[in-house]
Amino acid sequence: MEERELLPHLFRTEYQKIVSVLCYLFGIDHIEVAEDIVSDTFLDATELWSVKGIPENPTAWLYIVAKNKTKNWLKRNSIFQDKIMINLQHSIPAGEELEIDLSEQNISDSQLAMIFTVCHPAIANESQIALALNLLCGFGVQEIADAFLTNKEVIYKRISRAKDKLKEIKIKIQQPTLTEINERLETVLKTLYLLFSEGYYSTSSDRLLRKDLCLEAMRLNYLLLSHPHTNKPAVNALMALMCFHASRFDARFDETGEVILYADQDETRWNQELIERGRFYLSEAAATHTLSRYHLEAAIAYWHTYKEDTAEKWDNILDLYNQLLILEYSPIAALNRTFAIAKVRGKEQAIGEAEKLGLTDNYFYYSLLGNLYTDLNDDKALQHYEVALKLANTAADRTMMTKNIEQLKQRQGN
Repeated sequence: MEERELLPHLFRTEYQKIVSVLCYLFGIDHIEVAEDIVSDTFLDATELWSVKGIPENPTAWLYIVAKNKTKNWLKRNSIFQDKIMINLQHSIPAGEELEIDLSEQNISDSQLAMIFTVCHPAIANESQIALALNLLCGFGVQEIADAFLTNKEVIYKRISRAKDKLKEIKIKIQQPTLTEINERLETVLKTLYLLFSEGYYSTSSDRLLRKDLCLEAMRLNYLLLSHPHTNKPAVNALMALMCFHASRFDARFDETGEVILYADQDETRWNQELIERGRFYLSEAAATHTLSRYHLEAAIAYWHTYKEDTAEKWDNILDLYNQLLILEYSPIAALNRTFAIAKVRGKEQAIGEAEKLGLTDNYFYYSLLGNLYTDLNDDKALQHYEVALKLANTAADRTMMTKNIEQLKQRQGN
């Protein structure tokens, strides 16, 4: 991996790990110090690697530099002696220097503690998710703003308010209790779901698929599965959903980067190992009488691992969408349901259901209507595709809409 690709990748995967360890060690009051130390570490990497080249073990280099920067800050800062050291005396053997533990186990413990600290019920839900994306996942303020469809000033305020609230209530960063897990797990799962969704269909860059974000969401979800108290059915269901979607990564684009729609994908390029893992997690998720949205979405994704169009497949998918909308209504889920309606009851009924939604500022709305009207009324299909082209967020979407428009025009010309 080249430097221009490696550093952003390492920032995404390692930044939040080191920040979590430092926050876990020093407490929430010093969260900005932790962020500054790690940011300085990556700044050094940017400057030095461009001159001296990439070190043999880039991750180890980052950890060593971060440790040294932390020790230097502690030595010259009176806050450490006056406030932090008092809380750490019991954990440091007499005569020994404080060690910054960046072992895999301590990183996992620190991140689990941070996940549930950030998702404290005293913080507004939107602020929880914004802070988690920033602190635990390495999202920049602009990326979060794009994911929330808002501006970065709003996100900056949400993150600042969340940090201030955690300091105000003097929350301790520690392993969550069973009560805390039950209170906060839903927000944790929403955060991971949003992270994976942003990677699976990226709205904040011109790359439609960002595997690094998806893999980070799966890593954090696996962290929850690895802890006996957070290995819950809904966590397994979300992991199953991620596995099923991730199994089709390599089939979603051709060599030129053009989108390949589900119906046209080469299923031999689907990752069967991930599909099997998804089925395993979905089976584990079944150990409950309570269905979450993740159970239903994972079950929908499960049926999509069977390429062949059958009545059983689409009847099940439509039924699952119906259950999902009853459990937790979403305009996008309602829009996706109309495709299943087209398969089960025909395009005419699907068009009626889609048009009731009136999502007139949504790219997928017009793209779907263009698809549904094709062969029924090509003029209307063309109109919808042209609006979708104007609303498209990515180069891949624009390419696909342009291709659809050209094909319709050629048919009309004939």
